[in-house]
Amino acid sequence: MNEIIGYLRNYFQSVNRTIFLLTTLFVAIAITCNYTFGIEPAIVAIPSWPLRIAAFFGLFGFVFTIAWLLQFLLAGETIPDNRFFFVLLIAAPFIFAIKITFNEVAGLLTTHFPYPWNQYWFRVLDWPLKLLVTAALVTAIWRWGRFDKPLAGLQAKGFNVQPYLLLLLGMVPLIAFAATQNDFLHTYPKVQRIEIINQYVQHSFPWKLLYELSYGIDFVTIEFFFRGFLVLAFARFAGKHAILPVATFYCSIHFGKPLFECITSYFGGIVLGAVVYNTRSIWGGLIVHLGIAWLMELAGYLGHLYKGM
Repeated sequence: MNEIIGYLRNYFQSVNRTIFLLTTLFVAIAITCNYTFGIEPAIVAIPSWPLRIAAFFGLFGFVFTIAWLLQFLLAGETIPDNRFFFVLLIAAPFIFAIKITFNEVAGLLTTHFPYPWNQYWFRVLDWPLKLLVTAALVTAIWRWGRFDKPLAGLQAKGFNVQPYLLLLLGMVPLIAFAATQNDFLHTYPKVQRIEIINQYVQHSFPWKLLYELSYGIDFVTIEFFFRGFLVLAFARFAGKHAILPVATFYCSIHFGKPLFECITSYFGGIVLGAVVYNTRSIWGGLIVHLGIAWLMELAGYLGHLYKGM
């Protein structure tokens, strides 16, 4: 745990206070606009897949670019003298816009399945397919840019699991508090989306377990993309200054989540970004992120159970 605290202390001692405050203010304004005007739900409702990709690209690209502009305007030394930086700046929101809308493919694969298995397999196949397309695009960019091996933070050498388990333990009170909020219980547990299969199977537990394992794959995708790819790729050009813009981008992908989760994602992105920047490995962040996700599933289940008593 002292190891992680040391990473954070070093980061906050080196960060430009003005940039940090203005970026945080920008994030607060973006969150307020989203939850006031329903920006993310409006994009999700766009019927055309290409237009939906374009809209998400515009949202993510705007947030990510503004965060970098604040860096450039207030800390001129962070301006990169390399064209590939701008390739990454465009490619990053585009890749994630594809990832977040890629459920069209799972829909095509399961369209002929009988009800309710078309809905079940759509949800179970969706996350692995998104990992495959994201990994393929990231690998192509990583090789194009000739970044260091291993690929995007897949570094296991010297990894120590204990600090991350302690950090995960520290998140339990926050998750317990979140489970008392109605918007949290409206969203979690995600497994409630497949309750319909209960009446079609004798034992629903194996089917729900498979769903939860597939759900966990999405967090592999997130850590691989945001920490392994974005933090480490942009760190080549801007060092630890890359952490804050990536955390801002990371926050924007939570605009469809409960408000408390969206807010905390920004600060969580800074913490996990600092960890990956120092360790060059995504495994610690993945343990924390995946652990939080499954704890939120458990908290949602228990919250509904308590509410129904």
